[in-house]
Amino acid sequence: MSDGNGADHNRADHNRADDEVGIPGGPGQQTRTRRKGKGGREQLVVPPAEFRSYYGTPIVKAPPWEYDIAAYLFLGGLAGGSSLLAAGADLAGLPSQRRSARIVALGGITGSLYYLVRDLGRPERFHHMLRVLKLTSPMSVGTWLLSAYGPFVGLALGQEVVPLLPARLARRLPTDLITRASRPAGIVAALVAPAVASYTAVLLTDTSLPSWSAARRELPFVFVGSAAAASGGVGLMLNPLHETGPARRLAVGGATLELAADRIMQQSMGITAEPLHEGRAGAYHRAAQILTTAGAVGAVLGRRNRALSAVAGLALAAGSACTRWAVFHAGMASTKDPKYVVIPQRERRDARGGGEAYAGER
Repeated sequence: MSDGNGADHNRADHNRADDEVGIPGGPGQQTRTRRKGKGGREQLVVPPAEFRSYYGTPIVKAPPWEYDIAAYLFLGGLAGGSSLLAAGADLAGLPSQRRSARIVALGGITGSLYYLVRDLGRPERFHHMLRVLKLTSPMSVGTWLLSAYGPFVGLALGQEVVPLLPARLARRLPTDLITRASRPAGIVAALVAPAVASYTAVLLTDTSLPSWSAARRELPFVFVGSAAAASGGVGLMLNPLHETGPARRLAVGGATLELAADRIMQQSMGITAEPLHEGRAGAYHRAAQILTTAGAVGAVLGRRNRALSAVAGLALAAGSACTRWAVFHAGMASTKDPKYVVIPQRERRDARGGGEAYAGER
């Protein structure tokens, strides 16, 4: 009697599990049918499975990241783009543009480091990551990039700080050396800036989260364009019209790259692009498209209008932030539905001919 009850209980558990993963034959699922095969033999016909969960557990576990990492993604890109803008303004003799871009770059990298350390939990963990450089680890390379980039950004700002120092303090410091070192430091920071702006994309796509992994070829270009649009937009907001030429070109070029790369990325991602259009990620993504497009148009039309340029710059910066947050939330959302893991795996297997080989073995 106990054996019979145990068997019934096991069958019930099996059916319940079938229903969870969408295996036909479970309760509420379409049942198997039979059809005549060659030679008059009957064959089972199984309808396509509907993927909902894997015994109630996601196949891929999402990392325990919160808004700290989303802010870290945006601020790092803003810092990198601003360093490029500052170096260009310095060489072009645009003091207001140079000064504001250097301040934004230092503020961006400081905020980025703050949110990174906050996510790590304790400051010493960041220090421990500097003990070894692992070229195969995007996180390790990124930590070293930020550590090398930050001091040059700070030194580049020295030229702007020296005139503000009290006379007594200025006499005690090598102010001439600081001023002369600012331009070389700014150029070094500008050379490292593209890596700072794009390495977070490599960091995301190196994970197993479906929507991030599927975007590995195009996401760095999206992030670089987003960083350029944001830094150029902030430059439009903070400077007089006669000095906004470099910022305007950087903003429009970055927005164009971001929008084009984003479109190509969605086409290449296949089914894993769905989370970019749904829920919170979808709302951020739609806002990013609208703000970036409107900001680029406003930047072109506002060459002689200070107010329009400032509004366009604000739209570009906000659009860049929305792009980063859309990508962040889409990756998290893609772990909640097993189809974003299973279907791409089957497509890759079929593309290699694995499905036919498997069928032949059977």
